[in-house]
Amino acid sequence: MSGFSSECGRILLSMARKAVEEYVYDGRTLEFEAPSEPELSESRGLFVTLKINGLLRGCIGYITGFEPLYKAVSSLAVSSASRDPRFRPVTRREMKDIRIEISVMSEPRLEKKPYNIIMGRHGVIVRKGDRQGVYLPQVAAETGWSRDEFLDSLCESKAGLPKDSWRSGAADIYTFTADVFSEDDNLEM
Repeated sequence: MSGFSSECGRILLSMARKAVEEYVYDGRTLEFEAPSEPELSESRGLFVTLKINGLLRGCIGYITGFEPLYKAVSSLAVSSASRDPRFRPVTRREMKDIRIEISVMSEPRLEKKPYNIIMGRHGVIVRKGDRQGVYLPQVAAETGWSRDEFLDSLCESKAGLPKDSWRSGAADIYTFTADVFSEDDNLEM
């Protein structure tokens, strides 16, 4: 993966949890002070995923970073809980069941040979003009899709492109890796 430390992953998870709780319970948005760990001041792609009983409950992120991770994690956690258009906002009642997952991404790289994509290791971005879709690396494991099914779905369901766009070269394909940290991983939070 991209070499992000488990200690920094634990800190981001804790920040995300505090941000979601503060927003859901009190309607306030937290801003965190710059931590001493230099990794947390890096500007990198970041996704915050919320799940209940293993099912997606919200996921919002940035493919590439434009602000320090310690700042991004708060706004993305709140957005995952309240602004994912696929779901209604998280309720107080649901908070006891919410599990948080953080994906810290490497820089995307243009992949000219889609058959080099390693399922479960690579996340994929498909892009054509102003249309874009992204699947995190863990989507492959969660769905059990083959590489072709994964890329077909990414083109059609996420980017709104013909599903064979990746095969025909009509869309650009980018790959990335992610260090994934979950509250379910027992990181001793």
